[in-house]
Amino acid sequence: MSDSLHEQKILILDFGSQYTQNIARRVREAEVFCEIHPCTKSFSEIKNMRPQGIILSGGPASVHEKDAVLCDPKLFELGIPVLGICYGMQLITHMLDGKVSPADDREYGRAQLKVKEYSHLLNGVKNNSTVWMSHGDRIDKLPTGFKTTAFTDNSPIAAIENSITKIYGLQFHPEVVHTSEGIKLLDNFIFNICKCVKNWKIDSLAEFAIENIKTQVGNGQVLCGLSGGVDSSVVAMLIHRAIGDRLTCIFVDNGLLRDGEREKVENTFRDNFHINLDVVDAADRFLDKLKGVTDPEKKRKIIGNIFIEVFEEQAKRLGNFEYLAQGTLYPDVIESVSFKGGPSVVIKSHHNVGGLPEKMHLKLVEPLRELFKDEVRRLGHEIGLPDEMIKRQPFPGPGLAIRVLGNVTSERLDILREADKIILEEIKKAELYHELWQS
Repeated sequence: MSDSLHEQKILILDFGSQYTQNIARRVREAEVFCEIHPCTKSFSEIKNMRPQGIILSGGPASVHEKDAVLCDPKLFELGIPVLGICYGMQLITHMLDGKVSPADDREYGRAQLKVKEYSHLLNGVKNNSTVWMSHGDRIDKLPTGFKTTAFTDNSPIAAIENSITKIYGLQFHPEVVHTSEGIKLLDNFIFNICKCVKNWKIDSLAEFAIENIKTQVGNGQVLCGLSGGVDSSVVAMLIHRAIGDRLTCIFVDNGLLRDGEREKVENTFRDNFHINLDVVDAADRFLDKLKGVTDPEKKRKIIGNIFIEVFEEQAKRLGNFEYLAQGTLYPDVIESVSFKGGPSVVIKSHHNVGGLPEKMHLKLVEPLRELFKDEVRRLGHEIGLPDEMIKRQPFPGPGLAIRVLGNVTSERLDILREADKIILEEIKKAELYHELWQS
């Protein structure tokens, strides 16, 4: 299968903005592939990626700070369209002979954008639309060859461009929902300026993932920790589509589950989709280790450690496996290489399988590592998972244990489980379940 999904890409260089992932999600929603990389990426690496366009993210720093991080100036000589957002626009100005100065007052919040001159970037953008500002510096002098295309009451230079070199800048954040014409602006950059076409399609993603799994695994056996959550469910379905009965899933009943959770997983995956599912009843083991523990963080660590022990024991009992399936998502990958000083520097281990690949000497299969959560949900729908699985709210890995205040006992868990069941029933009855992030 040809890899048409990755033939074109938008490269996002991360300068530490809390909104960087928003940029990527907006680009993906436009059905164009993109990747986030640290702003320290070398010029040769960027050139070899052959992006259709480059977006420089915002960031918390000032270009005047002693340790301010700059990009390689050769980036602006590639002939590839560049869009600088907030700090990214100030960086362009600073590096291309313009002048950036500290503003008298930091601007944060909504502003009204006045279009001075329409262009490829501002085409179709409504005048006096709302934009979201978040900056402490201002541009006093434009770089040679640039012009101002929009302004606000507090920012005389809110949008700039050099249409010859195809370098553009926005002082505000088009990627956030507060900017009413943000999607239009990003679409203009992606399609009008970078000339991308829509080819990041969910149906193609499913085919690509399944073919990739077949290629990676060959005739090997794969083990998957199945929790019943969205990520592990989609992973299990994709791998089963690819290799059939050479996938074995382990579901650990730790006694800390919601009402009917174990039965739902068994019915969905074993009975309906005919996936090899091994269910381990380890409730007594978990409750015994949690006896007398009241600190939530200690509970988390105990539960995580016991899970690894149980999973490892069960895997040895079931036979020899070469691969471990894991529901790593793109935000996990981004965090593991995040620019120093960015909002998310340390990768968080998956609570279920953290440490298992090293301990068990297994190769990882990570079919979701390029995807955001919303893409995973759409992929789940595409491959036939029921809506109840796809649209479910996230639930803490340690289960009900951290919702029990103080000591965890069977009696307390039973009370909480029943209360949780009633609350969920009422939320669904009121048709609020999909309006809430977590219950």
